Amino acid sequence: MFVIGPAGSGKTLLTSTLTSWLKLSGVDVITVNLDPGAVVLPYTPDVDVRDYVRVEDLMRERMLGPNGAMILACDMLSDYADDIRGEVEAVEPDMVVVDTPGQMELFAFRDVGPYMVEELGGDKTAVLYIFDALFSKNPLNYVMSVFLAAAVHNRFLVPQVHALNKVDLLSREELETQLRWSMNPDELHEDLGRTLAGMGRVMSENIIQAVMSLGVEFSPVPVSAKTADGLVDLYAELERALGVVE
Repeated sequence: MFVIGPAGSGKTLLTSTLTSWLKLSGVDVITVNLDPGAVVLPYTPDVDVRDYVRVEDLMRERMLGPNGAMILACDMLSDYADDIRGEVEAVEPDMVVVDTPGQMELFAFRDVGPYMVEELGGDKTAVLYIFDALFSKNPLNYVMSVFLAAAVHNRFLVPQVHALNKVDLLSREELETQLRWSMNPDELHEDLGRTLAGMGRVMSENIIQAVMSLGVEFSPVPVSAKTADGLVDLYAELERALGVVE
């Protein structure tokens, strides 16, 4: 299971919280860190790409700035795919949770992402895409979140589960609004009409119509990486996506 989402959406904390919860539930699970730029992690990865490549080392050795070093480090992930897969296979866990680089575009929208998913994933592979509940509070941002989720799905073409993270920071009304948008596109269109005008409204409505026409379910499961709320429902969705249950 590859955890993917925009920077700041809570991928790493959710990886940590979900993995701890799975272990307490008796699941044989390990974590893989694929972020070569991570400095401090809230969990101890069982397999760590930083054993092979680190951003700070590339900055020093190649005289690169942080952005250039991060791009190079992410592209170099493919060089170590066999090593990482070997470490995972040596453990033979029932589930593998893969924490991907913080800058989503460096993994999802470059060749290295699909390559790593294909090389590391088996027959039962899924993407856990994270919506940032704080970012998605207004209808325009919600549309952008759905658009990015659709773009990621198009890149990997594997079962994809969606989590609406940070719900502990929303009011009940704000949470219910986002859930209504996910279940009823007509209400989203109405709220877009109340908040946008002109080309912005037309483009947003067209984006939603295009995404909905794909026939892919984008309803996110409300969760909190901080409080562990919603993990039971999220795990049930993950089991279905991974083919564990029908």
